[in-house]
Amino acid sequence: MASYIECVVVGAGVVGLAIARVLARAGYEVVVVEQEAAIGTHTSSRNSEVIHAGIYYPPGSLMARLCVLGRERLIDYCDTRSVPYSLCGKLIVAVTEDELAVLDRIADRARQNGVTNLVGLTGDEARRMEPDIQCVAALLSPGTGIVDSHQLMLSFQGEAEAAGAMVAFGSPVTGIRRDGGGLLVSVGGEDPVEVRAQLVINSAGLFAPSVAAAIEGMPAYLVPRPYFARGNYFVLSGKSPFSRLVYPVPVPGGLGTHVTLDLAGQARFGPDVEWIERIDYSVNSSRLPRFAEAIRRYWPALDENRLCPGYAGIRPKTAGPDEAPQDFVIQGSDIHGVSGLVNLFGIESPGLTASLAIAECVLGQLKK
Repeated sequence: MASYIECVVVGAGVVGLAIARVLARAGYEVVVVEQEAAIGTHTSSRNSEVIHAGIYYPPGSLMARLCVLGRERLIDYCDTRSVPYSLCGKLIVAVTEDELAVLDRIADRARQNGVTNLVGLTGDEARRMEPDIQCVAALLSPGTGIVDSHQLMLSFQGEAEAAGAMVAFGSPVTGIRRDGGGLLVSVGGEDPVEVRAQLVINSAGLFAPSVAAAIEGMPAYLVPRPYFARGNYFVLSGKSPFSRLVYPVPVPGGLGTHVTLDLAGQARFGPDVEWIERIDYSVNSSRLPRFAEAIRRYWPALDENRLCPGYAGIRPKTAGPDEAPQDFVIQGSDIHGVSGLVNLFGIESPGLTASLAIAECVLGQLKK
């Protein structure tokens, strides 16, 4: 006979753990099922670890609203839980006169999203802040930063477990079907089990569409086709010439090959955008020359020999390379008709920044 659990969260990435924490602290009985052997092994640990300000996203979109709100929640959380982070700031640079109009559009969009602290800089002003930069103008985002994503996830997990939640590793979901007033969740692994749940949150990241497709009664047209956009990263050996993040103007599918820093100050470049057919985390070293070309646009002094293959991440896209940019999808029973089910699709960047706000949004869905 299947055991009963009030709420099953599928996926132990940063968003799944944030949801588990919020639900457990709200009094729900929660079990997180994760197919891998550890937390955050996919998108959550293979990104730039940036705390985004909410600059780029379409006004009124979930990405924009949840990023701006989530950033406030995240910084407060890190301050009160001693999770390491730094508001090091970011420069968005226009390398040519043609890109000045793009900077203007970015600044306008940021204002519409409620980000009012961007500072416009001339090329000389930007170089006084980062002497190695080549640009004709820039935008300074003082509210952008970096966070230790693993420590953040460990904190979410610890608080969820302290509130009674459990995390089951090596537990892939193989199917979900309706069962009376609830949902019967089939969980594989070494000891396959069935769990009867009142609520299921599909926060499986890259695998969320395949989990949704295995749900009995889930309308097929509401399950997006998954697209995988790999982002390769190259690490700069030796001392970083930059003290802030440096971004070129955005490119289709991503934010351009930018400079990010870890909390120890090491510089890394990426991610680029490489559309692939299946999940593959190998770094495509053949892309090094185009990395170097992109970097030299704003850092002409780059020594290509200092670039080493770092790691790769994959964005959980629900829109292909020739389609309009996606938004976050938080899909409740009012949309798909499966009582007790919430699907999360396309939670790519700024999902890390927005994780606590996404969790609050899911709690609100369940309370409805």
